[in-house]
Amino acid sequence: VQLVESGGGSVQSGGSLRLSCVVSGYTYSRYCMGWFRQAPGKEREAVAVIDSNGIKNYADSVRGRFTISQDNAKNILYLEMSSLKPDDTAMYYCAAGPFVRLCSQMHYWGQGTQVTVSS
Repeated sequence: VQLVESGGGSVQSGGSLRLSCVVSGYTYSRYCMGWFRQAPGKEREAVAVIDSNGIKNYADSVRGRFTISQDNAKNILYLEMSSLKPDDTAMYYCAAGPFVRLCSQMHYWGQGTQVTVSS
């Protein structure tokens, strides 16, 4: 299984970015996938997850600003981020795992892509 993120970068507060994650080798029909982030000195946190039923869940801090989606034909997971804030600055990771409640178990991780938001 391989997950490769792209799309990170540096933007000003209020700006937008779209992260992409190409997933290969993960062929389960029932699954969870998601985006997580970790800022320096902080624990990793879930940002947005989606399961194979299309159910999405978002962290309270990003709900209404971020949108998770997937292109099943291309095996790509996306995270559309808008109205970015300096607090969104972090390394963002793509992850995949089994179909469990709240997608709370991720077994495979990408290498991460950095998002930096300046005020």
